[in-house]
Amino acid sequence: MTLWEWSTRAWAEPGVEAACLDLQDAQGQNIPLLLWAAWAAATGRGVSEDDIEAACDTARVWQDAVVAPLRGVRRALKPRIPDFDDDDRAAVQAQVQAIEIDCERRLLGALEALSPPAAGPARPVLPVLVAVSRTWSAVTPRTALTLLAERLPA
Repeated sequence: MTLWEWSTRAWAEPGVEAACLDLQDAQGQNIPLLLWAAWAAATGRGVSEDDIEAACDTARVWQDAVVAPLRGVRRALKPRIPDFDDDDRAAVQAQVQAIEIDCERRLLGALEALSPPAAGPARPVLPVLVAVSRTWSAVTPRTALTLLAERLPA
């Protein structure tokens, strides 16, 4: 199963979307990167410290250059805007969101390409989520990561 397929399946699990959005918005985490880490563990891929650093570097480039600016535009279009027809605003917002999701899909593809091959049974998800979070940011939101790990598919 590809990382994109696994991620879309995971996103549909109860509580995963809310846990991810909290990690993204309140904790400053990169969701495609965390999904990559969970997928790697779930598919028996032993990611090394170097793998995690490479994945974080790739995610940071995509985040800074593409995903965050698109997300900013999409969020700026959420509230009612004077002199901007609501239907037009909603249509533009939907288009920007579709592009944002496509960029995240492409980021997941880039992360999958960096991944070591599957080499054994599934591994515990939480330790890899924590390791990726530590490399991504100065703060490791362990409680939120634990919540996500509990909700992800096995």
